[in-house]
Amino acid sequence: MSRLVGNQAPDFAAQALVNGDFEDIKLSDFDGKWKVLFFYPLDFTFVCPTEICAFSDAAPQFKEKNCEIIACSVDSVFSHLAWTQQSRDEGGLGDINFPILSDLNKTVARDYEVLTEEGIALRGLFLIDNNNVIQHATINNLSVGRNVEETLRLLKGYQYTATHGEVCPANWSEGDDTMKPDPKGSKEWFSKNK
Repeated sequence: MSRLVGNQAPDFAAQALVNGDFEDIKLSDFDGKWKVLFFYPLDFTFVCPTEICAFSDAAPQFKEKNCEIIACSVDSVFSHLAWTQQSRDEGGLGDINFPILSDLNKTVARDYEVLTEEGIALRGLFLIDNNNVIQHATINNLSVGRNVEETLRLLKGYQYTATHGEVCPANWSEGDDTMKPDPKGSKEWFSKNK
């Protein structure tokens, strides 16, 4: 897992459900943008729709930060389509504001090191910068969903450090003090944040 962070994101080319249509997409389609690529185990399950809907609802906040969201599971695009045609109050997704990749041959999940022995994806999440370098990766086991607000906070942090060359201390949120990555800068931050 750790070998992925700081390195180029594995490229992919796969069919996806995009706004109700089937399209072939690849990572390079998003060149110049930040990306959140997140894997989920299976369509028509229980924790998965809570995550997908939460990311979809927050998609405009990510777009404001030049960031695209891409979901991925080992299901077919036909399964994705059926799930989006089911309303949220009936366990479906409804309209989703980002592509959902179909990884039937499991190469994307394997390349991102989230494929289980049973052939489904763990809840892997990868924050990929505008140069296609993975800046952050987390993997949850199947039973606990991810925090969309934390993903947005991390995106803002990594974008800030990429632009300003400073680092973000623990519990940093947008607008908080950052730190110059040297002994003097560190002391300045600690003196202001006792």
